[in-house]
Amino acid sequence: MSFDFSLIWNSLPLLLAGAGVTIEITAIAVGLGFIFGLITSVCRLSGVKVLQVIAVCYVNIIRGTPMLVQIFLIYFALPMVIGERINPFVAAVAACSINSGAYVSEIFRAGIQSVDKGQMEAGRSLGLSWMQTMRYVILPQAFKHVIPPLGNEFISMTKETSLVSVIGFEELTRRGQLIIAKTYGSFEIWLTVAAIYLVMTLTIARLVSYLEWRFATDDRN
Repeated sequence: MSFDFSLIWNSLPLLLAGAGVTIEITAIAVGLGFIFGLITSVCRLSGVKVLQVIAVCYVNIIRGTPMLVQIFLIYFALPMVIGERINPFVAAVAACSINSGAYVSEIFRAGIQSVDKGQMEAGRSLGLSWMQTMRYVILPQAFKHVIPPLGNEFISMTKETSLVSVIGFEELTRRGQLIIAKTYGSFEIWLTVAAIYLVMTLTIARLVSYLEWRFATDDRN
């Protein structure tokens, strides 16, 4: 079997464009997931029973079901309920964000619980409310602890966005499928797709390592 370098070269612009879409949807999903996760983790630790139950149900349901099923529910099942078709991009972002939020919630919960309990007591003794203490005292300390796992979530979501190709959303994996359907160059294209994913994930890993170094440097100073 001959290896067709020209096929890779000719397909690279389309694949890189797909990689750009992958990065875009990952950034949006993890950004929204960051917000969902932070809110959920605070609700879970708030001591308010109703908020705790809602937060626990959300986390358990999302973490206990495959992301592929969640994509199908949002893109195929939800339109049957609301009576309106959902744009593939919107469906992809929604599914990835909701999924990421559940995992980010657990990351933040672990980070918050890693902060010494005396910090909360100290904040309350200074007259701060529970929420003010959480915002100004606990969360800044917890954030330093959650950078590595948040980086891992970003890497995982970068790869898991490939699942949205099943609804026809043209990210990197879908672009690869379309090119293969026309050229039949499965080996060359999938190898290139894998290489692009590898470059993206390694770049994110290096960025996370840099952020860890910066925070460690700031702490020493």
